[in-house]
Amino acid sequence: MTGLDTALTPLRFLERAASVHPDKPAVIDGERRLTYREFAAAVTRAAHALRASGLTEGARAAFLGTNSAELLIAHYAVPLAGGVLVPLNTRLSPPEVAYICNHSGATLLFGDPDLLRGLGSLAAPELETVTEVIAVPLQDGSEETVEGTTSYATFAARGTDTPLPWEVEDENTVISLNYTSGTTGRPKGVMYTHRGAYLNSLGEVHHQGFDADTTYLWTLPMFHCNGWCTTWALTAASGTHVCLRAVRGPEIWRLIDTHGIDHLAGAPTVLSAIATAEEAHVLEHPLTIVTAGAPPSPTVINKIHQLQATVVHVYGLTESYGPYAVCEPQAAWADLDADALAKKMARQGVGMLTSERLRVVKDATGADGELADVAGDGVEMGEIVMRGNCVMAGYYRDEAGTADAFRGGWFHTGDLGVMHPDGYVQLLDRSKDVVVSGGENISTIEVEQALASHPAVADVAVIGVPDERWGERPKAFVVLTPGTEVTGEDLLAHVKSQIASYKAPRSVEFILELPKTSTGKIRKNELRSQEWEGLEARIN
Repeated sequence: MTGLDTALTPLRFLERAASVHPDKPAVIDGERRLTYREFAAAVTRAAHALRASGLTEGARAAFLGTNSAELLIAHYAVPLAGGVLVPLNTRLSPPEVAYICNHSGATLLFGDPDLLRGLGSLAAPELETVTEVIAVPLQDGSEETVEGTTSYATFAARGTDTPLPWEVEDENTVISLNYTSGTTGRPKGVMYTHRGAYLNSLGEVHHQGFDADTTYLWTLPMFHCNGWCTTWALTAASGTHVCLRAVRGPEIWRLIDTHGIDHLAGAPTVLSAIATAEEAHVLEHPLTIVTAGAPPSPTVINKIHQLQATVVHVYGLTESYGPYAVCEPQAAWADLDADALAKKMARQGVGMLTSERLRVVKDATGADGELADVAGDGVEMGEIVMRGNCVMAGYYRDEAGTADAFRGGWFHTGDLGVMHPDGYVQLLDRSKDVVVSGGENISTIEVEQALASHPAVADVAVIGVPDERWGERPKAFVVLTPGTEVTGEDLLAHVKSQIASYKAPRSVEFILELPKTSTGKIRKNELRSQEWEGLEARIN
């Protein structure tokens, strides 16, 4: 860098918002309100308090909490103090919390009172590096005493209002450690840099359409990929953050109508909760809903469009700071009917403004070790790979895992898809989720979307189960829309009217609720464990 260069950091976003829009609403958390001036002041005090609490340069501070003003403050205060934020999934078990805190080397642990109580007597020696646990306030700002913890008021009192520089010396230093879900092994710590977070945030501002008039509802967990970097991106646009502690259809609609929410984001299950709530109604003002986490079915997209909301479909992973690609609409799509448009929008699309292009590559590589692309025909399947500024710096304390993930010079997502002639990528499956039946590859996502197009199906998951004749066959787990009745035979007939008969599930099991992560992803590993119990291998 030259003397004219400035290191890129999301800290600059809050400095600018507080300077340009000091009196504009920045954070709404229940009845609590913060302007951008107050938001920046709270961050400064918290940063000083972190240093007074022993957080040194490069040290880690973990946060186990639902969407709150305090978690949003931590996204700026921790890096402002020179530290690294470790946001924790609120559904983690006590041993999982301990593992991540220990692996990351976190010295401070912040948490909602009820979540900290849920850890039970978790303490030393289980928490090997944490020296202090701090309980954050409730939504109304009041505090609850949690045995063995420090109150947030006591913590905050250690801070001062002395200004701190909103900058870093090296933009490639780590700003956040985000741990993967760990459904197939120990969670990995994904390293985000100040530079990557800054650039991904600008991509979000552009593709989600944020500006100073944006009022954003936090239906997405802030702990998940730092809220897809929206914790920083919305501040870059000087928009208003509206915190939501739990995703419930009625509360979402209340806040939409009360605050004039014009942007929100979440997995397809969040879209379903919005579309099926009794309070759902045609919107009187624009609303943009960004979705990712799993390919949304054309049926769900259609339901949201009927409410006069706009769907922006993005694609990414924890390793790509959240969204990396977007299904960017083309002008020609305006002439398509609703079903055809929904199918186009269900694709994962192209690299975002600040990302590189997406590639779909074959298993085999060329003689020189280069990755070979599949044909751009929308048929040949391969693995989706990515690289660039908006891909992680690597896995923390895992050089072997990092090297394997970046083999061939591109990050391997483990997702299988096709490249369409128009250059848009479509995800067909997770590599581990493909059902190989009688030598044929069956995409569980294709089967799920066929089932989801039936009006009686509210939610669905398809996995491969052992089959004596075919090796594996798809099995569907279906949650019905309240008040509807349908048989498994009815659904199988419907599927066969949508896709090839050999792809239809062997059976349908009706259940009340699918097991899911807190970000809305279906825990297919749990469903597989039930079906493959007693067998050595989970592939036939």
